[in-house]
Amino acid sequence: MIQLIIVEDHESLIDGLKLLFANDPDIEVVATAQDGVELIKLMEHKKAHVILTDISMPRMNGVEVCTKVKEINSSIKVIAFTMFDDDQAVRDMINAGADGYILKIRPLSVVREAIMSVMQGNTYMDSAITIMPSTYTSSSHAEDILSSTEREILKLIAAGHQSSQIAEIRHCAVGTVHKHRKNMIQKLGLQGKGELMRYALQKHNHYK
Repeated sequence: MIQLIIVEDHESLIDGLKLLFANDPDIEVVATAQDGVELIKLMEHKKAHVILTDISMPRMNGVEVCTKVKEINSSIKVIAFTMFDDDQAVRDMINAGADGYILKIRPLSVVREAIMSVMQGNTYMDSAITIMPSTYTSSSHAEDILSSTEREILKLIAAGHQSSQIAEIRHCAVGTVHKHRKNMIQKLGLQGKGELMRYALQKHNHYK
């Protein structure tokens, strides 16, 4: 029996999925979670073969959920179940290790099809997704070239902190923060502080 955990904050959708699998001979819903933080706590005492997760969630979005689940147990299959149909969302989930990607506009029966497919070792992609596998890792992931310090500063920028506040949080000089900002702008090929702010917001707040 395939054990499934659903991560979703819409009760009506959870109820629909529970009903779908109520008498299924192959799949059992063993637990549900409202968000990623609740899921990680659940996984301390609940075992699952498949995690079906939304992407847009507070506290921990679907990309972060996928990354964390794969760190805990890489054999667990993760399927995104979302309204996001843009290339960036697909890239982010696949690069985080997702095994499947389904749009919520599909009939719930497609969820079963996806689960059975990924359990056979396949990657299941919604038929509406047009992005090619070769483009999953692309220049959109230029953030990978940033140092760990620069990535942390990028998160603080996305959170709305000014350079002086970042310096205080990181216990460094304001000039050091300015230097890191300049380096990130150069590495990412951006045109000034405004573009760096937009990049930070898009990267870290897109799925909130």
